[in-house]
Amino acid sequence: MSIAIDTPIRLGNVLVERGYVTVDQLLAALDYQRQNGRGKLLGEILVDLEYCSEEQIVECLASAYGVPYAKLESRLYDPGVVDLLPREFIEKNLVFPLFCVRDTLTVAVPEPSNLFLIDEIRSETRKDVQIVAATSKDIRRLITTLPDSTVFVIDDIIDDSEQTEVELIEDAIEDIGGGEEISDQSPVIRLVNYIIYTAVKEGASDIHIEPAERCTRVRNRIDGKLYKSLETPLHLHPSITSRIKIMASLDISERRLPQDGRVHVMLDGRKIDLRVSTFPGNRGEKTVLRVLDTRNVSLNLRDLGFADDILGELKQEIVAPNGIVLVTGPTGSGKSTTLYAALNEVASMSNNICTVEDPIEYHLPMINQFQVQERIGLTFSKALRTLLRQDPDVIMVGEVRDEETARTAIQAALTGHLVFSTLHTNNAPAAITRLVNMGVEPYLISAALNMVLAQRLVRRICSKCRESYEPPKTVRRALVNAGWRADAFFKGVGCRRCRNTGYAGRVGIHELLVVSDDLREGVIRSAPIYELERIARRDGMITLQHDGLRKVREGITTLEEVIHVAGAIEDNPNEPREVED
Repeated sequence: MSIAIDTPIRLGNVLVERGYVTVDQLLAALDYQRQNGRGKLLGEILVDLEYCSEEQIVECLASAYGVPYAKLESRLYDPGVVDLLPREFIEKNLVFPLFCVRDTLTVAVPEPSNLFLIDEIRSETRKDVQIVAATSKDIRRLITTLPDSTVFVIDDIIDDSEQTEVELIEDAIEDIGGGEEISDQSPVIRLVNYIIYTAVKEGASDIHIEPAERCTRVRNRIDGKLYKSLETPLHLHPSITSRIKIMASLDISERRLPQDGRVHVMLDGRKIDLRVSTFPGNRGEKTVLRVLDTRNVSLNLRDLGFADDILGELKQEIVAPNGIVLVTGPTGSGKSTTLYAALNEVASMSNNICTVEDPIEYHLPMINQFQVQERIGLTFSKALRTLLRQDPDVIMVGEVRDEETARTAIQAALTGHLVFSTLHTNNAPAAITRLVNMGVEPYLISAALNMVLAQRLVRRICSKCRESYEPPKTVRRALVNAGWRADAFFKGVGCRRCRNTGYAGRVGIHELLVVSDDLREGVIRSAPIYELERIARRDGMITLQHDGLRKVREGITTLEEVIHVAGAIEDNPNEPREVED
């Protein structure tokens, strides 16, 4: 919801007069706006605090500005006038043309105070404009009724209660029918909407919809762990899958082959991308949706959990005139987010920054992004070769998957370009041997490689239930023997906010390898991995475990999390390390 108003006290007076809020609630909202609002408008805060509804806010805004308030329905607009405004304009500005009488166009808007938008509509249509106030939710619902609409609205169309929704499906199933017909009926649509709505609300990164022996199980991946969301009757599974395929423009008749697609949904006034993957199994197709919600992702390097010493060196390397910068780690470790944040750091009008991705996860300003299309032969390596003729300064390759892509990226780095990419390895030094195993000559790697950043994500201790504790003596002894020191340990005891897990959110731990002259010499003579690691540590490489244990001492994460993602505590008395203050 977006409500622009210059006189919040006037809106508050109308709300109080109509009995929608009390004076105490209004004063509390105004106080919240002063202290924590961060630019939020009064109407948005009142709705966030659940003092009143969006409908009541828009109704009072309409009254305050002397315009009609309308509860929109599909039969209220003339389909012939919708084309007076471009579809992109309607979706971007959240307006809807209703009807036109004697050159006066009536348009529904959620912001009756936005005079600039009204002037823009008048200029676009060359007609007199009369506005009516309507909720953004109603306007988005009308937009989805237009032909060729590619945005699905999943706002507050269902009750928040999980049990209520499941009961509704079970009660209505006998009247729905079966097969593909069900996918077009309201209950299944509402169920799929609820699945997506719940996952986004809980901050899930992935949604797993999988047929079990007696039911369809829905699980959400939150902070790296899967949690059961709900279970539905098994005979609904084909219909749920068909509905998702329809949304992603996939072939609903093809159930033997895997399919991939993408869905754009609108939730709380913002677009959210869903990457869809279906895979046939012995009980039916399993569907996984990757949730790409920019609200939950910061593309600023400082917000990604980098320690100051690592961040300083990283910033130096990403502004180098040429060379290769690699980010390594397993799937889901935040590699793409780190690369996007690095590109944001160097993006400017004076740089031509180009990316080759599969798929494009987030759209960035001032950056040219290109999608790989392997079905028509546009592979990473071919796209990268073509991109070199586009006069780039900085290139980001989504992933180095094969020898051809690796060679092309190295050639680009050796001819004066700065290249960013990702690689799947367990640690930073292993990236060198991985490139060698792909077939790239060591002398080329030595000449082109600037830096390797390995990373993992560990769960943060929940700030609401965080408390200190004393770990077992065996753990203390292992830390001392390995040369590590920590005065206090913390954990989360579990609360409602963290679903009784003790964790809420995730943060990165990092291993930064800056290629030194000694390391380049070791690469050229094909030194084994253990020797490369020794050279890197001697030259100051901070390991994943070292960075993780620093975050344990700072009370950010737990020792168990660090051991889980970075391995057992290293016992190396010859090179003891202390967790620095």
